[in-house]
Amino acid sequence: MDGLDTLKAKYLTAVAGAADETALEEVRLAALGKKGEVSALMAGLGKMDPDARKAAGAALNVVKDEIDAALRARKAGLADAALDERLRTEWLDVTLPGRPRRMGTIHPVSQVMEELTAIFADMGFAVAEGPQVETDWYNFDALNIPPEHPARQEHDTFFMHRADGDERPPHVLRTHTSPVQIRALMDKGAPIRVIAPGRVYRMDMDQTHTPMFHQIEGLAIDRNISMANLKWVIEEFAKAFFEVPSVEVRFRASHFPFTEPSAEIDFRCSWEGGQLRLGEGDSWLEAGGCGMVHPKVLRAAGVDPDHFQGFAFGLGIDRLAMLKYGIPDLRAFFESDLRWLRHYGFAALDMPNLPGGLSR
Repeated sequence: MDGLDTLKAKYLTAVAGAADETALEEVRLAALGKKGEVSALMAGLGKMDPDARKAAGAALNVVKDEIDAALRARKAGLADAALDERLRTEWLDVTLPGRPRRMGTIHPVSQVMEELTAIFADMGFAVAEGPQVETDWYNFDALNIPPEHPARQEHDTFFMHRADGDERPPHVLRTHTSPVQIRALMDKGAPIRVIAPGRVYRMDMDQTHTPMFHQIEGLAIDRNISMANLKWVIEEFAKAFFEVPSVEVRFRASHFPFTEPSAEIDFRCSWEGGQLRLGEGDSWLEAGGCGMVHPKVLRAAGVDPDHFQGFAFGLGIDRLAMLKYGIPDLRAFFESDLRWLRHYGFAALDMPNLPGGLSR
């Protein structure tokens, strides 16, 4: 069978010149496919006499194997070249720092609690905690709240169910964090400086009220504490929290059973353009309540009011978060909307500190 060397050279050259796998497949079909030249020659072996068929078959098998081997080698080469090109275009320097990823989001209420803790810790206040389910003695009686007070009615307070014959004292979901002050005084005695942040519960629900919300209360008891000390603490807190150089604080006479005298806290502010600015303007922002601790409260906690006196104040944490970070609706705090949290939330490692700025 003449011309096998020429045929082999033809297809080996075509294999070497195939630019991609599609061209290589066309060469394979032309040579070794069912209608290919080598396949046609193999089909013609049956017409030869036995001796000629044996010699021609062996020669054709050699050509077929060489072309097949060349096809396989070229295919592997093209695959390696494609991988090299992909690696070149998708090259990544693994020594570069990783892309920052947000590892969770801190809720604005949690962030504000951290900010408040940092501010008052700088003024020497420790953090005190207490149970959220309280006896009515800690929640009302020890705080000089009389039985006829509206807060002790079921339309204002969540009372825990008691079975018939249950002689245990009534329990409530605490309506303020003031019971923590009583527990801290009974445990540590005077002098003392503590803050008590936490959840509280009251029957209320609208755009600015929810049945569960957050408060922070402060307590300072010593031998020579006055309303002037209280006002200084509130002023320093407001300047640090709202990150302004000065804040004018106004005390308005009020009444709370657990303080005497009692006052409402107002901050001078401006709402120009719908934006809150503290320390300027002609408006006043109501922030919370305060006063000198009532002697009956001190006696209930085991502190002698003839030797010790002090002040207490209460602020709404959710309201502070709304004012500082421009959050319009209190109910959104508790709806578990991840889109809202991504918008208003804080990075997990964005811990507030006074020297660096609380909100930066």
